[in-house]
Amino acid sequence: MSSVPFHYVDLRAFCYATEDEKRVADALGTFLPDEFEVDRVVNTGHHGDRIVVFSARVERADDVRHVLSRLSALAEWDRVLAELDERVDDNNSLFLRLDKQAAFKGDVELGPGITFRAKVEAYPAKREKAVENARETFEELAEEASDAGGEAA
Repeated sequence: MSSVPFHYVDLRAFCYATEDEKRVADALGTFLPDEFEVDRVVNTGHHGDRIVVFSARVERADDVRHVLSRLSALAEWDRVLAELDERVDDNNSLFLRLDKQAAFKGDVELGPGITFRAKVEAYPAKREKAVENARETFEELAEEASDAGGEAA
């Protein structure tokens, strides 16, 4: 992938009192380049329980490419492409939810636990253009996934 279609990518995961912080941070790290800094903020839940929020903003083009290369392992590209109109908001932000448990194991699946938010480049800055740019990128990633896995995306 030569050009980077996103201004930045935000990744975020919550670590609840019943979870191990290192495991949650490792799950988030599945998508990040090595030695990438992850922010850690401690909060208190409604019932007084401790919630740690791990987050990372990826802005450098090479780092965004790394995140996208990890995302290319996603098996559910047909679903993502079919839902793309609903996954891009009026601010040209694209949203995916990635499975935290799968990420801890090094796998990439849609599911609960990790929020992926990417600001899509679009000139002019219209939602339709952002959806088109995201579609082109994700079709390319789906093709890479099918070439690497030997199966259709």
